[in-house]
Order: sequence, then structure tokens, then C-alpha cells
Amino acid sequence: MDTTVYGPVGPEVGHTALIGPLTARTMLPTEVAEGRLSIVEHCLDPEEPGAPLHRHAQEDEYTVVVEGRGVLLGEDVYEAGPGELVLKPRHQWHTFWNPVEDRCRLLKLICPAGGEQFFQDVGPFFPHNAEPDFAGILGACERFGL
Repeated sequence: MDTTVYGPVGPEVGHTALIGPLTARTMLPTEVAEGRLSIVEHCLDPEEPGAPLHRHAQEDEYTVVVEGRGVLLGEDVYEAGPGELVLKPRHQWHTFWNPVEDRCRLLKLICPAGGEQFFQDVGPFFPHNAEPDFAGILGACERFGL
């Protein structure tokens, strides 16, 4: 059976997880690119944090700023604008946030694929109008090598 997918991927495609104020939409899941690559879209409201400081043991990330400005922290702080690419190799500490009063949209390429599943797994530990389940969050982080 041929499972090849062709054509554009619009805003209605993919699984969207809400992790506190952060959205994470999986545009290209593991199975479509046979585990080589996955793509996650993050949309950040003005002056919104993205993720706490973390690093990956299992994959490299490449972030492309599509609109707005995103700030990423590795050894240094980088502010990237539309069309710019920020490399985040595995084992490199990093975070990201939106420092300005405009919306920011980022595409995160994850190589090899698999890390995108973290967002679906951790989303339920951020219930609406309630405290996050930190034990559940830490368990998901351990499973994904974060």
C-alpha cells in the first residue's frame, strides 16, 4: 500500500498541542518522511515565552523564523528574523521566546524525526486553568531524552 503524501500542507493539517501558552503543530510527522525528519510549527503571541532552557540527547533542531522575531539562546542570545535559520545541535542548551509586540511564527525541523511526539505526550500535563503536572512533564522529558 502506497502511503506517499504529496501537495501542500495547510493550517488545517497536523496535530496541534497546547502546552501552556505555547502551540506546537506537527506539520510533518515521523511516518511521512520515514523517520528522517519532522516539522513542528510554533506560534508565539507578543512577548510570550516558548520553552524552558533544555537540550536534546537524540536529535538536532533547525529553526526557521517565518514571521516576527524569535530569540534563541545557546551559548549566546540570537535574535532571528523572517527567513533566518538557527542551528541547535543535540546536547546544546537552548530555549526560545518572542521578544517583541508582534506575533512570531517558527518552523522547527527535527532530525531524526520522533521528537515531535513529545508535544502530544506532554500537552495533557498542562490542564487549562490548573497547575501543570510536573511529575508527568518530567516523565515525558526523560522518555524523549530532554
